[in-house]
Amino acid sequence: MSFLKKVHVAVAVIKNQHGQIFIAKRPKDSHQGGLWEFPGGKVENNETVLAALKRELVEEVGISLVHASSLIRIHHDYTDKSVLLDVWCVDNFAGKAFGKEGQKTCWVNVDDLAAYDFPDANLPIIKALNLPDRYMITGKFDSEAELLSRIQSGLEQGIKLIQFRAPGLDEDVYFNYAEKIYSACQEKKSKLFLNTSYEKFRKFYAAKFSHGLHLNSEEIALYTSENKDEELLTSTSIHNYDELLMAEEKNIDFAVLSPVNKTLSHPDSVPIGWEYFKELTDKTNMPVFALGGMTEKDIIIAKEHGGHGIASIGAFWKS
Repeated sequence: MSFLKKVHVAVAVIKNQHGQIFIAKRPKDSHQGGLWEFPGGKVENNETVLAALKRELVEEVGISLVHASSLIRIHHDYTDKSVLLDVWCVDNFAGKAFGKEGQKTCWVNVDDLAAYDFPDANLPIIKALNLPDRYMITGKFDSEAELLSRIQSGLEQGIKLIQFRAPGLDEDVYFNYAEKIYSACQEKKSKLFLNTSYEKFRKFYAAKFSHGLHLNSEEIALYTSENKDEELLTSTSIHNYDELLMAEEKNIDFAVLSPVNKTLSHPDSVPIGWEYFKELTDKTNMPVFALGGMTEKDIIIAKEHGGHGIASIGAFWKS
């Protein structure tokens, strides 16, 4: 049980029209001094997070908030204090951001953020920024041509994260198809995750033609954190708190939690609902996608309940 003082902090991930992120360097005499950070500050008593965010942006970087959406909530214990970071993406603002308090600042591409030194509590923010809020899972297909056509359709609609799931398909055929999907994803700068076992992933040297590995609830039990390759992203399917803890222990990058709503594909499954979804997302720093009966309109609802976005077959797997 932690007896450290809990500090609630509103954090702004400010994006410009080029998709770059605004960061600032902390004064050397401050907590975690000399490291880079996303602007923000303490939420005062009787102050909402958005009110604190607006105030801090004016005071720190001289801009006025127009629109922001929730990105992630992070709990982190330092040796001297405990923080809750309420992180919001600021995609619309008035004014020109600068170091109003004399701090060094710069605009950075998302892919380059990992090259900067941030406080440990900020690292999950960088991970979340590298994930889109739509995760397409492949559904049924009758031929290679149909598979690739539906993949291309998703890519044309702006899908940036795809999970290739094809239970029952011969493994040689599966990985042959995966290479072709990977080529299509590379052209659109989208990420491809393969829904397979870690053993088969290694056997077929799939790291050469994919961006990550998705483990189902059975495969995650066999996976160990020692298997984790720093270059390999991993996601997993979870359904309850115990599986969430297992995913954290095994250093999984993000999770898909289901079923949130009732689905036609699994009519007998009892949905967990949005309140339980929020209860679990509040207990983790890992990005979590909502799965089960999702439509694109649920992206906002998922974010309001602590989720990163939605995962879906039906919403994205279209001819």
